Amino acid sequence: MRSTFRLTGIADYITLTNAMFGTASIMFLILAVEDMSKPFGDGLKSKYIWASMLCIFLSALGDIIDGPIARRYSKQKLLGGSLDIMSDCLSFCVAPALMMFIMFGRWGEATPLWTISLALAGFWVIGTGMLRLARFQHEEGSGLPYFHGLSSPGNAILLMGAAGFIWLQPILGFGPDLSNATICLGDGQPCHATPGLDMFILPIMFISGAMMISDRRLSKLKHGLDLKLSVLQMACLLTAIIYAMISTGASDNQAQIGSELAPPGWLFLASCLFAVYYLTKPQPPVFNPDEEE
Repeated sequence: MRSTFRLTGIADYITLTNAMFGTASIMFLILAVEDMSKPFGDGLKSKYIWASMLCIFLSALGDIIDGPIARRYSKQKLLGGSLDIMSDCLSFCVAPALMMFIMFGRWGEATPLWTISLALAGFWVIGTGMLRLARFQHEEGSGLPYFHGLSSPGNAILLMGAAGFIWLQPILGFGPDLSNATICLGDGQPCHATPGLDMFILPIMFISGAMMISDRRLSKLKHGLDLKLSVLQMACLLTAIIYAMISTGASDNQAQIGSELAPPGWLFLASCLFAVYYLTKPQPPVFNPDEEE
């Protein structure tokens, strides 16, 4: 035991804390499930959904902090890198994928086609996230001023922003009225209502996963306008989560909450739009270390 603690430094403990936040996020998701056969929102205790999002957000903040600390104080780079991969996979891949499945799966109400499709999207997010993290560990020593593909915390932030907005869309009254949209398995099979914009969570999950393993160059958001927009995005997301938690209050389900959740809905949308801007902005030039010399 002593030899293990000798290998760890302050950055490693921050990473372990990030992993605990990811674990807490999953625990809150388990607490959120009440009876998924009930109509939209009645089967989930929404306050636990927002608590789960807050845990993922705090883990993302910790991930931002532990990098600079690790570079300055880390005792064992290999140990810290391994811990970081495991923590990020749990907090930014497994927890968000499970959150999407619980928020939009609706066991007992949705058709098997929808449930299986959402499960496959969750597998895709986790699998591509693992590949993304393995590649990042491989390229860590390259000194590149940009990422190849979307980072795993970026994936979690994108999914939380989209999920929060889509979840609250019936309250916002934004976009087409899809409250009676149905997803059917086939002729002769029962059709079930799909509230709001739920169906769009599938392409968002597949696109987010694809971006994690893409070769697209994305800046590291360390300075200039990109940094300012990133801070603004994080502020919108944090405000939306806390606002939603406060607005939910003692209420246990979505159906009991009214227009008080409209402001966080728009903030979730703003966070999501910042992510879209980041993914679609022009790529930074290819870095050639030989030219620097």
